[in-house]
Amino acid sequence: MFKHLLVPVDGSDISKKSLKKVAELAKADGASVTLVYVSDPLPPMVYSDSTMGYGITQKDHQKVCDSYAKDVFKKAVTALGAGVTAKTLHIANTNLSEGILDGAKKSKADVIVMASHKRTGISGLLLGSETHEVIVHTKLPVLVLG
Repeated sequence: MFKHLLVPVDGSDISKKSLKKVAELAKADGASVTLVYVSDPLPPMVYSDSTMGYGITQKDHQKVCDSYAKDVFKKAVTALGAGVTAKTLHIANTNLSEGILDGAKKSKADVIVMASHKRTGISGLLLGSETHEVIVHTKLPVLVLG
């Protein structure tokens, strides 16, 4: 059915658990897989008290993000198993859903396969849903794994 799956990963347990289903889908359709990790390009400002603070340099922040992305990808590839080969794509964007959509465009995926954190009630209202944002702003089909 699908030939190229884009799969956002973040290292969470929900993300890891969804990779078994992704592997099944990829094997069943003979589809290629691209894993995408989105990191914030802006380094955080860390304050030690009200008078002194220090910042992390852009270069150091990028190194940490790259290192973390590599670790997330390594674990995700392991979770996919031996029968699935995956490409990886690290996107820097302050908006997670925009980063995922950018990854879909760059990888030329024909479907986005996402795990849902299933936030409901007040937490869903306050935190929003990145899955919902992706669904609303893409023309690609989005497969949501629960």
